[in-house]
Amino acid sequence: MPAYLDAASGSPLHPVALAAMNAARDDGWADPGRLHGAGRRARLLLDAARESMAESLGARADEISFTGSGTQALHLAVLGSVASARGPLDPRRTIVHSAVEHSAVLHAVAAHVAAGGHAVEIGVDSLARVDAMAVLAAAQAPGAAAVALQAANHEVGTTQPLASVAAGLEGSGVSLVVDATQTIGHGAAPEHWSVLAADARSWSGPAGVGILAVRSGARWSSPLPGDDYEYGRSPGVPDIPQIVAAAASLRAVQATQDAVARRHRALIDRIRAAVAATVPDVEVLGDPLDRLPHLVTFSCLYVDGEELLRILDARGYAVSSGSSCAASTLVPSHVLAAMGALTSGNVRISLPLDIADEQVEEFLAVLPGAVATVRQALGAAGL
Repeated sequence: MPAYLDAASGSPLHPVALAAMNAARDDGWADPGRLHGAGRRARLLLDAARESMAESLGARADEISFTGSGTQALHLAVLGSVASARGPLDPRRTIVHSAVEHSAVLHAVAAHVAAGGHAVEIGVDSLARVDAMAVLAAAQAPGAAAVALQAANHEVGTTQPLASVAAGLEGSGVSLVVDATQTIGHGAAPEHWSVLAADARSWSGPAGVGILAVRSGARWSSPLPGDDYEYGRSPGVPDIPQIVAAAASLRAVQATQDAVARRHRALIDRIRAAVAATVPDVEVLGDPLDRLPHLVTFSCLYVDGEELLRILDARGYAVSSGSSCAASTLVPSHVLAAMGALTSGNVRISLPLDIADEQVEEFLAVLPGAVATVRQALGAAGL
């Protein structure tokens, strides 16, 4: 039975999202900044979506802004946290981040450094977890403006010590920028953050909707020219039908989130155990317990990940390989490299909401043969 097993990269719209989007198109097409009837109706929809999103994320409505994507939300979250440093003489110009952040965070950090700022990268252990004490030590050094830390890793699922880092930063004036793009919709929203980014795609919402949340009083200034929309944080007229769909689908997903997470966790446990037992020379990565419920990555020795992906796809199973946040699967994963894991022959499985048990079992039956086929083609079958 074919199965789509790459939900972390995107998945079909949740039925609630599609229904909400279609309904909002009738009244959400006008500029919500206008005072005429059509504009006021659009504004009501936007305000309701913002209130709903704020409640889902544990924030105030005026702390929520909508962006054009999760990537844009991450860029703004990181760069805005150091844009509040006023001029080149301001001592707070350093970003502290883990070595396994999403590429969107790393690109924003690189842009900050290219503009004259500073960054400190903190390594991770073999499970991809950063040491909270090492993060705090770097954050306490002169010049620290922000710590950028993901709630959970997007490739291997390992959760990060947000609560410990947040407690250590309290009262320091250093912002905690949290990447929740893979967490929201699969677990409780992080409680500890100064600035948070999320992506509607992670909960089967529409592509093209990111969420930027900035706590009142947090050190954050827009790195972009000023604009009249979205509290000046994200420029341009918002796409209201898409935003309404994102908010509605998140409410729907959170209503069944705990039950789905329990089921996903059991299926991932099954995958972790079966892969280790049936595929020779394989390493199942990430924390087996303290992790996202729907995601796992494993690396196969003597295997070309691109070829394995092609064979699995031909048999009806969509998975990802290589760096999960790069356009090409030929790009080695910086996450796996930071962990000290094999960077080739890796497969990431991320379960959609409606995955059937039978689909997982049939994938597990197909996988060993697919790996053997690739090894045989590479002349490594007998190794």
